[in-house]
Amino acid sequence: MAGLLFSSSVHAGRPLTVDDANTDDAGTGHVEGWYARQPGRAHTWTLAPAYAPVDGLELGASVTRDRTAASTSQALQAKWRITPSQEAGCNTALVLGATQTRGQDGTTPYLNGLLTCNSTWGATHLNLGGQRPSGGPGMATWGLAHEREFGAATLHVEAFGQRLAKPTFQVGARTSLTSRLQLDATVGRSNRETLVSVGLKQSF
Repeated sequence: MAGLLFSSSVHAGRPLTVDDANTDDAGTGHVEGWYARQPGRAHTWTLAPAYAPVDGLELGASVTRDRTAASTSQALQAKWRITPSQEAGCNTALVLGATQTRGQDGTTPYLNGLLTCNSTWGATHLNLGGQRPSGGPGMATWGLAHEREFGAATLHVEAFGQRLAKPTFQVGARTSLTSRLQLDATVGRSNRETLVSVGLKQSF
């Protein structure tokens, strides 16, 4: 469940689950949609739009339909880029948001600190945060990822999870079909289960 909880509360740019410390340019945004087979063999569909009304602030939302459990959850979040993005260096950001599942009482707020470091070897992302499910104790979350371009494709490796739970390991790739349309996919392992996802991202 660690991977499912983490990915439902912290949404990165596809196909990464670990978030990056960057935002869309002011006045631009994107819509992402993807299918995933999650831990417990849950089959989910997610739609996630995001928009940056001003420089350094990105507002996002997501709706996930779990066809296996016949449940729907939604999330709202704001990402604040604290320091400017660096082509050769590091920058930081902060994410604040909440998730809620229809038919259940309460929400799960979450807070996540983000660090992204860019170099000639690619980009490395570190996440440290926490979430507090309604009626339950707080849980610390973490994530680490590295991505690098190889010609027309960008590949990544990542690991993420929460305290006292086994981590999820994942690899993925993305490529541009047009100047604004991206195709991406991931495969990973969590608690001896294979996880897969495939999605599209439309920028505007």
